[in-house]
Amino acid sequence: MDSAKPHRWKRRKAARPQEILEAAQGVFAERGFTRTRMEDIARRAGVTKGTIYLYFENKEAVFENLVQESIGTALNQVLETVEHYQGSSRDLLRNALTGIGQFVLMSERAVLPKIVIAESGNFPEMVRFYRTEVIDKGLALLMRVIRRGVESGEFRDLPAEHVARLCIAPLLLAAFWRTTFAQFDDKPYDYKGLIDTHTDVLLRGLAAEKG
Repeated sequence: MDSAKPHRWKRRKAARPQEILEAAQGVFAERGFTRTRMEDIARRAGVTKGTIYLYFENKEAVFENLVQESIGTALNQVLETVEHYQGSSRDLLRNALTGIGQFVLMSERAVLPKIVIAESGNFPEMVRFYRTEVIDKGLALLMRVIRRGVESGEFRDLPAEHVARLCIAPLLLAAFWRTTFAQFDDKPYDYKGLIDTHTDVLLRGLAAEKG
């Protein structure tokens, strides 16, 4: 009897939810949320539809797990940095935007905001979930960094809620561009250059005036 087989089966079973999520992300990106069926995800993942229901209650649960597994994880990593950072708020904000920017640049999950906007009229509860789990948490994190900088005298005393939105807006643009318009670019766009330039302009605008 091959004792390795049960171990391979266990590894395969443990990896299956992630494989389903990867398949779902691809199908959502191609077909949109409304037109995607659980059987479409199952076919892409190479499993039966019944297998998906062992892990996810419905299509909405699949999407929510995608958000938590990807964007939620990225935000938690940035939050961990903010919690323990001992340096300047200027460098902390740069690191936070770079961390969020890496998600935009590297992850195929960058298509999720586009899906949320496209389906906002049909699935308001999905939009509410995304707002609560991603938008609100991301803005709160950035406002915390901004207020830290104001309190330390590094940043001008500007409304943190406005500055946080200014921080994130170009990164959302980069995500939309990458997942929508990039296919028509004559040459690959320099997203890293955009993020670096945005951060430089932002920090110059935030810098407290020296007396």
